Amino acid sequence: MIRLLIVDDEPLVQIGIKSMLDWAELGIEICGTASNGRDALNLIEKLSPHIIITDLKMPIMDGLELMKECQKKYGRLPLFIVLTSYEEFHLAREALSLHAVDYLVKFELTEENLKASINTAIQLLDEVIRSSQYQVQPVPVETLLFHERFFIMLLNNLFESEEQFRLQAQILSLDFNAAGYIASYMEISGQKTHSMDTRQQLNFYSSTLQMVKTLLPKYINCYITALDIKHFAIIFLIPENKISDYVAFISNSVKNTMEMLNNYYGASIHGSVGRFVENPLDISASFMDARQIFSMSSPDRPLCFFDELDLKNPVKNIFNISIFKNDIVSAYEEFDPDRLRKVFSSIQELFREHPSYFLQALDAASNILYLSISLLPDGEELVSGIFKDHPQNYRCLFTLNTTEQILQWLNTLFEGLYSYFTSKKKDYKNRIVLNAKQYIRNNYTKKLTLNEVAAALGISPGYLSLLFKKYSDCGFIDYVNQVKIQEAKRLMTEKDMKIYEVANFLGFDNAFYFSKVFKKVEGCSPTAYKAKHTKSGDGLSVSPPTD
Repeated sequence: MIRLLIVDDEPLVQIGIKSMLDWAELGIEICGTASNGRDALNLIEKLSPHIIITDLKMPIMDGLELMKECQKKYGRLPLFIVLTSYEEFHLAREALSLHAVDYLVKFELTEENLKASINTAIQLLDEVIRSSQYQVQPVPVETLLFHERFFIMLLNNLFESEEQFRLQAQILSLDFNAAGYIASYMEISGQKTHSMDTRQQLNFYSSTLQMVKTLLPKYINCYITALDIKHFAIIFLIPENKISDYVAFISNSVKNTMEMLNNYYGASIHGSVGRFVENPLDISASFMDARQIFSMSSPDRPLCFFDELDLKNPVKNIFNISIFKNDIVSAYEEFDPDRLRKVFSSIQELFREHPSYFLQALDAASNILYLSISLLPDGEELVSGIFKDHPQNYRCLFTLNTTEQILQWLNTLFEGLYSYFTSKKKDYKNRIVLNAKQYIRNNYTKKLTLNEVAAALGISPGYLSLLFKKYSDCGFIDYVNQVKIQEAKRLMTEKDMKIYEVANFLGFDNAFYFSKVFKKVEGCSPTAYKAKHTKSGDGLSVSPPTD
C-alpha cells in the first residue's frame, strides 16, 4: 500500500485532507501527520512515506526546506504535493524546481483537484520506482540554477572556450563522453489546456516535464532543459553502436515516452531534431537546426529530423543570438546596463528595418527571454515582475501577431532589466568576489586555477580576474597563495607535518615551488618558520583568512 504523510501546522487542514477522499479506495494509507518540517523529517526516517502533502509556510522548518532536506538525503522519493495560501509565483516555481508533483492553493482545494494531484503522484511514483533514474544520486539543490545556466549557454553557443565548457561540465558532474550528440526542440501540449487557467496550465506543463525527465532517460541517455512554460530542449548522447541508426533509436525512445505520457497523463509532446554532431560544442548548431524546422512538426507528426529533410532552401525563421555572444555574456554576467542596451538596440534596430521578419523577431525575443530567465538569479521571478501588469505575464509574447508588437514587448523587458542591472551591478560584483574567496577557502587543498574557480561560479576567467583586482586588496593568485600558506603554517605548527607533506597536501607541484611561494608570502622559508615556532613552543594556531 502507498504511504502518505500530511504536513501542515493547521489541524483543520490535516483533518480536512484526511476526510476529503476515500484513501483506501486509492490504495493509500495515511501513515502520519506532522505540524512542521522538522517533525516531518523524523517521521519520514521512521515511516518511509511514498507521497507527502506539505504546506509551504510552517514554523521551525517550512515546506521548501523540508523538500530540500529530503532531496539531499533520500533522492527522488518521497514525492511532494505542496499546499500554499500564497500565490506568489516564485514559491510555486521553487517547489516545482524541487520536483514537486503539483501545488494546490488551500482556499481552492476541492475533492476533484486533490484527487487529480494524487493520481498524478501515483502514476509518477510507479514510473520512478521502475525507472533506473531512481538509483541515480539526485542533483544537489544548490547546483540546479548552475545546471540551467550551463545548458542555456551550451545551446546558444555562449561559452568562451572549450576549456570553460569542460571545466563547468566537470564541476557539475555532467558527462559528455559520447560518440555524438543531437539537440531537439520540443513542445508540450494537451487537449484540455485551452480551458485551464494560468495556474492549472503551469501545473500541467511542469508536471508533464517532470514526467518526461523521469521516463525518457529509461530509453536513451539525455539531458533535458526547460526553456519556458511549454517548451524544452533535449540533448541526446549517442553511443558508438547507435550512430548508424540514431534516427530509429531516438524515435523509439521518444515514442515510448509519448505513449506513457498520453496513457497516464493525457499529455503529448512533439518537436524537431537537429543534425548529428561529434563535438559537444557543436550542439548549438544542432539546436539551431531543430528550431529551424520546428514548424514542420505537429502532434500528428511528433518528430521531424533535420538530417532526413531535403532542404534546398534554408528555413529562415530563427535568429542566431550567438552573434551577440560577447555583449550578451558581459551584460548578463556583469550586470552591465550599457552592454544590455547595446544588445537590445541592435536587435530592435534590425527588425525595425525588416518588419516583415516576424518569425525571426519572435525567435530573437524568445531567446532573450530564455537567457534572462536562466542566466539571472531568480530570473523567472524577475521577468514575471517586469510583466506583472500583463494578463498573461511575459508569456504574452507568444500571443503577439506583428513585429511591432514584439519590439514593444522587448522594450518593456529592456526597461525592467536595465533598472535591475543598474541597481544590482555594484553589490553583485562584490558578492562574486566574496563567493570566489569562499570557494578558495573551501578547496585550498586543490591546485586552484583562475579557470576552475570561474567555472565553479559560472562566469568567465577574465571577468573574475578583473573583479579581484577591483574589489579585493590583492589579485587572484595572491589570495590563493595567502590561503594556502596560512593553512601550511597551521599544518607545520599544529600537525608537525614535513615540508614535502604540506606541499603535497595543499596541491603544490613540488616542495621547491611551495617553499618559493611560502618565502614570498611570509618573508622566510618554511623550514625557518617551522624551526622558529617549534622551538618557541608558542602553539601558534592560524587559519585561512576570512572576509
